[in-house]
Amino acid sequence: MARPLILGLTGSIGMGKSTVATMFADDDVPVFDADAMVHRLQGPGGRVVAAIEAAFPGTTSDRGVDRAKLSAAVLGNDDAMRRLEGIVHPAVAEERAAFLAANADAPFVVFDIPLLFETGGDAHVDRIAVVSAAPEVQRARTLARPGMTPAKFDAILARQMPDAEKRARADVVIATDVAIDQTREAVRRVIACMRAEAGG
Repeated sequence: MARPLILGLTGSIGMGKSTVATMFADDDVPVFDADAMVHRLQGPGGRVVAAIEAAFPGTTSDRGVDRAKLSAAVLGNDDAMRRLEGIVHPAVAEERAAFLAANADAPFVVFDIPLLFETGGDAHVDRIAVVSAAPEVQRARTLARPGMTPAKFDAILARQMPDAEKRARADVVIATDVAIDQTREAVRRVIACMRAEAGG
């Protein structure tokens, strides 16, 4: 069955991926936001809340998953992280398949997936765009987030493939440590290329 081309959009924490994803959406490209879907699945009445509570007692309430408590339960613990991913990833994959079916007529779609390479998601997309910025820009952006600490930032980075390796494996790199108009122009070039490829 014919399906749209899939552009995998990824980038390490603090690189500006969400901003770039919004630029694609602003130009009428369907975007599947994996992070937003996880929030929905873990929110009030979310379909993975009961399974997470069973695996990590005390980390949920009637408001869904308490992200601070869940983070404390899994961060730095590879076995716990694997158990959590075993609950969340299959549910996200099902939602992604439904999104693809709903946008079957689009020339291409974007899968916004933070851990695209780390989870093997690169095997399921046609092209890859990596969002990148200088390390000092990345660090400053991330540490400006509420509740972020240098130790937490380092723990998150340790679970992510190095930026240089992501850039080496990408079809295109979109820089976000430049003027916003330059980033937007880069996004529009990618859109034009993807639409041309889909039309060809």
